[in-house]
Amino acid sequence: MSVAAVKNLATVIRNAMIPILLAAQAVLFPTPVQARDQAAKEYLQCVPFARQISGIQIYGDAHLWWDKADGRYQRGSDPVEGAVLSLPGHGSMRLGHIAVVQKIVDDRNILISHANWSPINGRRGQIERRVAARDVSKKGDWSRVRIYYAPIGKLGTTAFPVNGFIYPKAAKKGPKRHWAAAKSQPQARAPDQRQLAHSRTDKPQEPTESVDLIGDLLDRLGS
Repeated sequence: MSVAAVKNLATVIRNAMIPILLAAQAVLFPTPVQARDQAAKEYLQCVPFARQISGIQIYGDAHLWWDKADGRYQRGSDPVEGAVLSLPGHGSMRLGHIAVVQKIVDDRNILISHANWSPINGRRGQIERRVAARDVSKKGDWSRVRIYYAPIGKLGTTAFPVNGFIYPKAAKKGPKRHWAAAKSQPQARAPDQRQLAHSRTDKPQEPTESVDLIGDLLDRLGS
């Protein structure tokens, strides 16, 4: 057999082996791909997280939620367990932010759960559960808050403006206070106290691993 024939045969064998080797590599060494997939799954925006644990079915960027809640959900300036804290766009936070109230500590302090706020281990899109948020407004009307920031291990230094709180149908009644919008808007009104009195007392469910494809699409489109 000539040298050229031997080289041609070797080329054919090599080309035939490439798909087999690639398939074997995918089976035997899947870690890098799985790691990327896992990292993608762990990245979560604030909107789908808040929607899942609050049950409030609003879609679109966080800064749109306050206006979209008008006529659909009751709104006000007092924190209530299960309600969504709504922040407008502010500074570099152009799209706003939302979080879910988990516990009323006192008139000025609450615990919230939210996603994509603090970078944790150098990564954005992380979930933080039952972290501190404090009313730092001059009038005590929850019009400005400071929120726990993981990199410094305490409340952040920025006082963020607040639209108010969006109340789910199953919200629990908090301490008796004057219900009013954090910003003076005539359409904002107090929750129906009869509705709150007969509300469910179940804790909000943590999000499952199921994917809300339609909701994710609507969030991206801003619908």
